Parts: sequence; structure tokens; C-alpha cells
Amino acid sequence: MSRIGKKPIQLPSGVTVSIEPELVQVNGPRGTLSERVPRDITVAQDGEVLVVTRPTDRGQHRALHGLTRSLVANMVEGVTSGFEKTLEIQGVGYRAALKGRDLELALGYSHPVSIKAPEGIEFEVPQPTKVIVKGNSKQMVGELAANIRKQRPPEPYKGKGIRYEGEYVARKVGKRA
Repeated sequence: MSRIGKKPIQLPSGVTVSIEPELVQVNGPRGTLSERVPRDITVAQDGEVLVVTRPTDRGQHRALHGLTRSLVANMVEGVTSGFEKTLEIQGVGYRAALKGRDLELALGYSHPVSIKAPEGIEFEVPQPTKVIVKGNSKQMVGELAANIRKQRPPEPYKGKGIRYEGEYVARKVGKRA
């Protein structure tokens, strides 16, 4: 078995891992996450370290090896510290507000846009123009942040819309007389 170039995953204290033939489950202070593992890739626990190995150096095995290692490492990070994405809203009259656990956005449409918080995800609105999406699963946080951004993506002329924090929006010059 080979594991060239992939470092083992260090387990923090308070995190337990149960490994079944095609399933890895990680329990930690923030909850439980589980992920299916490809049949060829093996995940083994060696004390406080998780080691992901592949059977050969074929391209497909190398790709699955890196993917599996990343997914397991993200699960370990998710149950210890969690993930968050910050979105900024720019535009006159554009704002966000919390309605219970759900997010309500005023984006210049004739109606407010409501986004329900799925299980394991929570929203924070420190300012009306800033939304923070938090959760344990990196995939769910990123997907929900992308869905919120999709409601009104930034436009290139005035820069109005929803963007990720620190995202650069290439501006265009408008019409000239």
C-alpha cells in the first residue's frame, strides 16, 4: 500500500472516529458527521492519527486518495471548530434580517426572499449588510452561501448584489456620451 504525498490526519482531543468498511463517522464537541468512502481506499486509525491509503498509484486511485483524505480532514475540522462563510450585501435598500432561524433578504425585488436554514446550519446577521453562514459541514456551508449569493449576484456596472467577503468584482465602464 502506498501513501505518497498525503500526510496523516491528527485527531484533536475529544474527537472519536468509527471506521466501517465503506463509512467513516467522526464524533466531536460540535456533533457528528459521516461520509462514504470508496471501496478501494482504506482509512485506518493509528492512535491519535488517521491514515488514508490507496492500493496503487493509478490516476483514479490517486485522485480518490486525495479526495477521501480531504473529506475526512474536513469532517474532523467541522466537528471541532466548524466552518463559516461571510457574505456582503451592497446596494441601496438591499439588506438581510433574521426571522426565527431563517434568513429574509430584501434585494430590490417586489417581494422579500426567504431562505430556510437546514438542519445543522445557522445564520448570523451582525449588520443588515452582512450575513454569516455557520455549520459543521463544509459542503453544506459552501452550498448554502452560494445559493444565497445566487439570489442577486454582483453586477459589473455598479457592483450591487451579494458577494463573498473579500471577493473582487471586475467593474465595467458604462455607456459614454
